[in-house]
Amino acid sequence: MSDEIRFTVEGGLATVELTRPKALNALTLGMIRKMHPQLEAWEDDDSVKAVLIKGEGEKAFCAGGDVRAVYRSIVDDLGGKGPSELSKTFFLEEYRLNHTIHAFSKPYVALLDGVTMGGGVGLSVHGSHRIVTERLMFAMPETGIGLFPDVGGGWFLPRLPGEFGTYLALTGARLDAAGAVALGVATHYVPSTRLQGLEAALATTIAEASDGRTAINDVLDRFAEAPDDDPTAGHRELIDRCFAESSVEGILEALDRAAADGSGFAAETAATLRHKCPTSLKISLEQLRRGRSMSNLAEVLAMEYRMSQHCIAGTEFFEGVRAILVDKDHAPKWRPDSIEGVSAALVASFFDPVPGREFSL
Repeated sequence: MSDEIRFTVEGGLATVELTRPKALNALTLGMIRKMHPQLEAWEDDDSVKAVLIKGEGEKAFCAGGDVRAVYRSIVDDLGGKGPSELSKTFFLEEYRLNHTIHAFSKPYVALLDGVTMGGGVGLSVHGSHRIVTERLMFAMPETGIGLFPDVGGGWFLPRLPGEFGTYLALTGARLDAAGAVALGVATHYVPSTRLQGLEAALATTIAEASDGRTAINDVLDRFAEAPDDDPTAGHRELIDRCFAESSVEGILEALDRAAADGSGFAAETAATLRHKCPTSLKISLEQLRRGRSMSNLAEVLAMEYRMSQHCIAGTEFFEGVRAILVDKDHAPKWRPDSIEGVSAALVASFFDPVPGREFSL
């Protein structure tokens, strides 16, 4: 137990609470190192029938991994000459935790109430039940900080309907509760005012049940409601058409054509893409195309770990974190600074093995 994360068990329901509300419950290496063995212990504990994870406060479930700490471990501690020990281990241990959640044999219920981004997506999307509220703000914004949609993004994003996962990955677009349910990112919608009652009902029902999954489904049948109409529905056809292109250049050309035909959404989307890190856009598209044909999450995470270490060895991650999260001038100077300047050879290099640093379970 620490001041960052809390574990409790009541009547067969084990609960993980992320307790960094002032930091929007951003995930640290210390939290990962406490949660992973606890999940493994609960997996083997017959008295635990299900796990619930939530964030403290009303603003966020988890706003992401603590990438600022990775940045500082190299820029501040090592004078920019990395990698640091944190940069090597943070992504490795985070991805291992993501896989443990994916492989967890018992119900794993995530309460996504508020901001859910990046590392917070990794703590939730791989579980069996993903409950969202009207306060949800879901996004994978990594192309804006010189990174890519990791934590298994190469697994779940290409498996969303049509090309919507590609759209989310490249643009960093936000989903509300209705969009998350419609796309299958979330399994249920429950208003935030009912969460306290939901948790109490889960604990009581699971304590009396022989099967945790059946008990959870019964409770959710009572508490879940239909969300509002899906705000993404009207853009699905355009997204599928434009983001099916085989290159970022092709996607932008398709969006520009649609914009010329009068689509304000296409124009806005193209403008958004042109403000993202060019290298991130290209490696992220390649990540999703490769991930779509991979057979399991472990294979995807091995690819993403290689990508993370190449990002740490490059320049764009540090410039993105500096501009967006540290100095907050929101004026990153990307190198290369154009889509056309990112060569196929540069993209391919992000998928090369890293000597002495390969992902394993």
